[in-house]
Amino acid sequence: MMKKIALLLVIVTVMSACSSAEKESGANSITLQDIKGETVSLADYEGRKVYVKFWASWCPICLAGLDEVNTLAKDSTDFEVLTVVAPGFNNEKKHDEFIRWFKGVQHVDALPVFLNDGGSLAQEFNVKGYPTSAFIDTKGNLVRSQPGHLSNDQIIDAMSQID
Repeated sequence: MMKKIALLLVIVTVMSACSSAEKESGANSITLQDIKGETVSLADYEGRKVYVKFWASWCPICLAGLDEVNTLAKDSTDFEVLTVVAPGFNNEKKHDEFIRWFKGVQHVDALPVFLNDGGSLAQEFNVKGYPTSAFIDTKGNLVRSQPGHLSNDQIIDAMSQID
């Protein structure tokens, strides 16, 4: 039994190290549309750190964590909070269908939701599963991405480690 637990811990540690490896990528040229139809470019956030949560409407872990991210978006932090869904990509609802569905979601009054039809941003950021967190520095570089749910404390800690 102890050998199985030790083996499991080794596997989780290796997977975690591989998935959270830092990498840099330019993200300033990417534009997104919010659920009200307004277009925003990541370049608009230049000079500020940005936390991006990729999620999907069909993902129960994502839905369970929306309230927490909503709270983070309300809190005064030294970084911006964005969430991104990709209508028409990876089994996500189509654009209009997602917007109708999202209007019925509760406890997300401050949640900034951006639509990336077709999932080009998710592909550029190499998102393999939902939820995935992406950490962008003040220069607009993707410096880290990590799949899986992160608590607000973990997000704040990770954001404090980037410039």
